[in-house]
Amino acid sequence: MEIERKSFQGVLNILSFNRHFYVIGLIVLFLMISISLFFNIPNFIIWLIIGAFLYGFLMPLLVSAYVYDFSGYYHFNWLNRFKIVDSKENTFVNINAGFDETSFILKNKFPKSHLKVFDFYNANKHTEPAIVRARKVTLKYPNTQHTAYNAIPLKNNSVDVIFLLSAAHEIRNNNEKVAFLTECKRICKTNGKVIMVEHLRDVPNFFAFSVGFTHFFSSKTWKHVFRKARFTAISETKFTPFMSVFTAINK
Repeated sequence: MEIERKSFQGVLNILSFNRHFYVIGLIVLFLMISISLFFNIPNFIIWLIIGAFLYGFLMPLLVSAYVYDFSGYYHFNWLNRFKIVDSKENTFVNINAGFDETSFILKNKFPKSHLKVFDFYNANKHTEPAIVRARKVTLKYPNTQHTAYNAIPLKNNSVDVIFLLSAAHEIRNNNEKVAFLTECKRICKTNGKVIMVEHLRDVPNFFAFSVGFTHFFSSKTWKHVFRKARFTAISETKFTPFMSVFTAINK
C-alpha cells in the first residue's frame, strides 16, 4: 500500500494533536496583554511579551515543517547508510506508541522482508491529549499487535532489525526503558540491530520547542539505557540538528 503524505502534514499533525497548548497559550497571551494595558505597561514590554509568545507558537511549527515535511525523513533514504538487506529471509519489527506513520513506508522500502508491527500504547500511562488524539487518526498497519514494553511476543534471536521511530520517548521511566530495550535485545539475532530516531533534550531542541524539549531525553540518557540493556555497540548520528539516529547492534 502506497502512503502519500499531504503537504505540510507534519505541521498539521503538530497543530491538531497539540491544539490545547495553542488555545491555552492564546488565552494567556490575551490576558497578559489586557493586564499590561490596564496597568499602563510600556509598549516595549508588551511587544516583548507578544514576541516571546509568537516565538513559542511558531518555532515548533517551523522546525516540524523542516524535519517532517522538507528533510526527506519519510522517504527513508537516510536508512541507506545502514546497508539493510531486503530479503525474504529477513524479519523486521516496527514498534510505535499508538501513532504509526512509518510501517507502510517501511514495507514499501523493503518489500521482500517480513515486517511485524507492534504498538506499546498504554491508556493508563499514555494520557497526554496529543497521543490520545494521534491514536484516533492513525492508519493501522495490518495485523499490528499490542505489546507490553517488557514482553514483546516474539522468540529469542528472531529479528534482524527493530525500528523505533520517534516512539521510545513515550516510555517515561528509565527502568522501563531498560526493560523495553532488554526485550529488543532478546529478540534480535546476533548482529541484529535496533535503529531508533529521537528528538533530544538538547540545545537545538530547546530553541525549537522551548520548555517542550523536556518531553524528550538526552543523548546521555539513551546511551545509558542501551548499555544497561547490555548493548555494547552503540552509535549516534544526526538527522538534521534536531533529531538523532541511534544504532545498537546485538553483539
